[in-house]
Amino acid sequence: MGMPRSGAAVRPSQRPLRGLAAAELAQRFESALAAGDGDTGAHCVHEWWMRGAYPGVIEAAQARLWQRAAATVPDWLPMTYVHWLPLAYDVAAAFTATKKGRTNVYLVLLDYADRRGDGQGVYVGMSRYPAAQRFDQHKAGIRASGAVLKRGIEVLTGPVLHLQGIARADAARIEAQLAAAFADAGLKVEGGH
Repeated sequence: MGMPRSGAAVRPSQRPLRGLAAAELAQRFESALAAGDGDTGAHCVHEWWMRGAYPGVIEAAQARLWQRAAATVPDWLPMTYVHWLPLAYDVAAAFTATKKGRTNVYLVLLDYADRRGDGQGVYVGMSRYPAAQRFDQHKAGIRASGAVLKRGIEVLTGPVLHLQGIARADAARIEAQLAAAFADAGLKVEGGH
């Protein structure tokens, strides 16, 4: 019933459930809930997201998953509905690093509900710290971006999982280019400097 594995966690960008019919995906999700399998359940929710399922379907599935399997839900599954998440995966997939290192590119979901237009945006950053730790630093005012301090909701880990542990020079280049690519795609973007 579980996810296909080759010894390592399956990245959401690999979309391991892409080939399932809608009924099979729903069955896989119900089985994951019954087993308390947050990993498989997260992949089911993610697949619905990538297929453009109605937001209410995704939000209801997220709520059920957190209720039944919170301890095993991977950190790459957003807790907040992000209508442009498939776009974020597509845009980020175009970027690759040339060398390994100790720097991570990260994304933070921003709340622009108080402004006209799209109520969400993205902050693009890079750090030697893991994304969740860097987010906590922003929120604590440590070398903080004002946008993340004021508007940061959560880290969006999934789209940039492949941009972790890379060389600093690659991270600096990718941070700037990724921010520009998100802006070109129509998203509100902060950071990327």
